[in-house]
Amino acid sequence: MSMEWFDRVSAELQDHLESICEKYDQAGQMAVERGSRHPRIEFFVDTEQDCDTDGRDYFCTLFFDPHNEEFYIETIDADLEQPARTILPDIDNIIDAVHESFHEYMDGDDELDEYVDILDEDTVDFVDDDVTVIAYSDDEIYEEIDVEWETPEVTAFLKEDEVEVTYQFGVVPETGDGVLRRVNRLWTEDDELVKDETNFIFTKEEASTIIAMIASNMDSMTGYELE
Repeated sequence: MSMEWFDRVSAELQDHLESICEKYDQAGQMAVERGSRHPRIEFFVDTEQDCDTDGRDYFCTLFFDPHNEEFYIETIDADLEQPARTILPDIDNIIDAVHESFHEYMDGDDELDEYVDILDEDTVDFVDDDVTVIAYSDDEIYEEIDVEWETPEVTAFLKEDEVEVTYQFGVVPETGDGVLRRVNRLWTEDDELVKDETNFIFTKEEASTIIAMIASNMDSMTGYELE
């Protein structure tokens, strides 16, 4: 089984979608989830409405079959009234499928259409992939920070059906500080997903010291498999 095709598409897909569709560039976002037998890329829009999943409206989920090295989306066969798969053999097919799903979602949501129209008029300062990071002090929230994410979630460690650790790098526009977001996903014996997220904020001047300190002490660390 190979994940090379999955990683290539994950790295290129957002840029391709943003370049062909202005509305997607303003509102569409994606998240990569590798910690399952069939990894997936989820596409969503952040809105102010109360959504079912973490304040996000999901409009498309792209699955990857590592054994056959192919992407697919799940649909419902209207005639047979049962689940069906649509195989997407190349990146052009994938882009078209996600793009079509996005516009079907937008056309069915008048309130969200108005929201994007406001963005078009430049009356709202909106940058793609902006989120709010909550900073804590002694387990108490003391600050909420807007972050522009410069990278998608990147998997640093994965043990299938047990644990996945991802990182994402962003910048705080207001201060220019860097943000390193770490998401730890654990699967319990009951196959329930437990998610833990932490954010580390640092200045540009600190970055080189942090990198050097980690690099010079790698040999003293113990890997997950050796614990």
